[in-house]
Amino acid sequence: MHDQIPLRAETWPMSRTCPFSPPPEYAGLPRLTGPSGRTVFVAARHEDVRAVLGDARFSSDRSHPDFPRMRVGETVFPGFRPSLVEMDPPEHAPARRAVAGEFAIRRMRELRPKVQCIVDGLLDDVLAGAEPADLVSALAVPMSGLVLCELLGIPTGDRQELTTNTTVLTAHDSADADRAESFRSLIAYFDALCASKMTERPEDLLGRLAGHQLFSGGESRRAMVELCVLLVAAGLETTATMTALGVLALLEHPDQLALLTADPGLTPAAVEELLRFFSVVELSLIRRATADVEIGGTLVRAGEGVAALSAAANRDPAAFADPDTFDVTRDNRGHLAFGSGPHQCIGKNLARLELRIVLDTLFRRIPTLRLATPRDELRYVNGSAFSVSALPVTW
Repeated sequence: MHDQIPLRAETWPMSRTCPFSPPPEYAGLPRLTGPSGRTVFVAARHEDVRAVLGDARFSSDRSHPDFPRMRVGETVFPGFRPSLVEMDPPEHAPARRAVAGEFAIRRMRELRPKVQCIVDGLLDDVLAGAEPADLVSALAVPMSGLVLCELLGIPTGDRQELTTNTTVLTAHDSADADRAESFRSLIAYFDALCASKMTERPEDLLGRLAGHQLFSGGESRRAMVELCVLLVAAGLETTATMTALGVLALLEHPDQLALLTADPGLTPAAVEELLRFFSVVELSLIRRATADVEIGGTLVRAGEGVAALSAAANRDPAAFADPDTFDVTRDNRGHLAFGSGPHQCIGKNLARLELRIVLDTLFRRIPTLRLATPRDELRYVNGSAFSVSALPVTW
């Protein structure tokens, strides 16, 4: 019988005592008692996390009344159907296939020049502005938002309001009422946008999806609206966070930065190492067992919740040698920063594209970049993703 560790609402996600390491408790937790009083099994080993995420007996459907919720007051929006990340078979596979092609390598190649233009424009503004500059507000967040707007074909004049509402929706400290209001605003905006896309059929992601059979029935516009909300809510914060933390890690590991600047061919490997090293997403890999399943020698009973901790799995010495060392030359294939199994992040190629372009461009254009505030004085946030609230730099 495993001990159960009581978990207060305010302690999940657990705070990182070092920004470059996941909470040390993650590696040894057996089960947790969450804020609802229900027990949640913890999968922390790389092998166990992969097993949970790849097993159809673990449900992602958050609309189920018994789905484990890891925060008191976690917002549930009535009438909002499960998005891709919350669908189970058999609905999930056809819905994912309908969208997956829009994030394939070929589409990312087409998007590359636009992403490069966005990054160059933002860095022009950084270099023309005052020092120190905050790379979170001046580069990471606007880059992520502008790329998503470009992908969805959102008019330039609408982009600031969209970014504001998305930020409120995903912020860890937003009041439930504010989060709900931002959610309603996003739904209303995307409903109007998708209506126009279905009529005009432009050559962008939403225009192409409007012609797909999955989006051709009576619920087609609603399905497209839900997809839009998923993409902006899941994609904006995580990519912005990884951009800021990636720059921070490279500035704090000058030997690794020197390798990268000497050989830009290392950038793809460096991006994968940053993803493994930080594993910023904390709350999306929660599941509910629909049958009794044995994971790592422990029986998880039907109805019990499971927290699959990718941050712990990506520091598992059984999967990665010397896992706490940041090494841009390591073989880090198999990391779980994007999850695993049928729900692996659909936007992984887009995230990789953005990170590769921004890191290459930033350190090529500003080779003398350095922190303007010591790392220990920066403010870190443990919310739906681990992040740094500001990154002051000078050069």
